[in-house]
This record gives sequence, C-alpha cells and structure tokens, in this order.
Amino acid sequence: MGILSYGMIVSLDGFVNGLDGDFDWAMPDEEIHSFANEVDSRIGTFLYGRRMFETMRAWADDGMLIDQPAAVREYATIWRAADKIIISSTIDDPGLPRTTVMRQFDPDAVRELKRTTERDLSVSGPMLAASMLQAGLVDELDLFVAPVVVGSGTAFFPPGLRLDLELLEWRRFASGMVYLRYAVVN
Repeated sequence: MGILSYGMIVSLDGFVNGLDGDFDWAMPDEEIHSFANEVDSRIGTFLYGRRMFETMRAWADDGMLIDQPAAVREYATIWRAADKIIISSTIDDPGLPRTTVMRQFDPDAVRELKRTTERDLSVSGPMLAASMLQAGLVDELDLFVAPVVVGSGTAFFPPGLRLDLELLEWRRFASGMVYLRYAVVN
C-alpha cells in the first residue's frame, strides 16, 4: 500500500505563491534541491491538477536542463521515471510518456490506487490537494517552509480544514528554509 503525501515549498505564513502568483522566493538552492530529490525518489506516482501539471511538464524539456546543476538534472530523471496522473476535464492528451488523465477527482479511485500501488504517491497543487485532504486521503505532509512572509496568495491548506499531525522528520538548511514531514493522524 502506498502513502499519499502532499508537499510544496510554502511561505512562513502558509502560501505557495504570492498575490500575483509569483513564487520567486520559493526557488530552491542546490542543497534543498538535492534533499527534495531524496524525498521525491520514493514517489511512484505524481497526482496533479491541470495548472500544476502545466508547471511541472517543464521537467520533460531537455532544453531546460542545459547548464543546470546536477541536482536539477537529477530531479528531471526522477520525475520522468514516475507515473503522472492529471486530474482534469480539459486536457485530452498530455503528450508525455507515463502520463494519464483522470477526467474528474474520484476519491474511491485514489483509495484504490493507494491500496494497489507498491510505491508512494504525491499530490501537488493546493486545489487538488484540498479535495484530497477533505476526503481524508492524504497520509503525510512534506513542507519546505521558506523564510519569507508574502502576506497573501494561494494558501497551502484549504480554509476550515482541521488536521492532527505527528512530526516525523525535520531539517534546517543553510538558506534558513526548514523541511517538515508530518503524519496525518486523524
């Protein structure tokens, strides 16, 4: 059975981007990227909504990797080797290997996927993650907390959500970013 985690880089005040959609403050340095590669290397399937998939599909572009550090190139290899499921009613053919489309969010289908997979799963993007959190599907949280307050933007958690958590792991990086891994216990 696979564990479903939800993780992103988040500001100290809980946003994944600023009011204008900017997230330049969230760019990981090589130390953080290397550690994130370790975290994501356990993932067998990435679950995305349309917008997050459109952001992440850049990892399929070899041209983007030219002159990038080793950690960035390593992430592209990890991402390409994993299955990707896009939950979207507007994408017909993602045009990438190991990538399928689920027309709508189906909690039972995700439960079955968790039950039958040998590797862990990850959901990225706060909108899709909100649905999965509210359906009780998320087992763990992987937060990379940046040392910045952005004031407003897209929240990491949906409003009104209550979760009890158990800290499983934490790590501080030279940049001041902190990694927090929690189990959802309720």
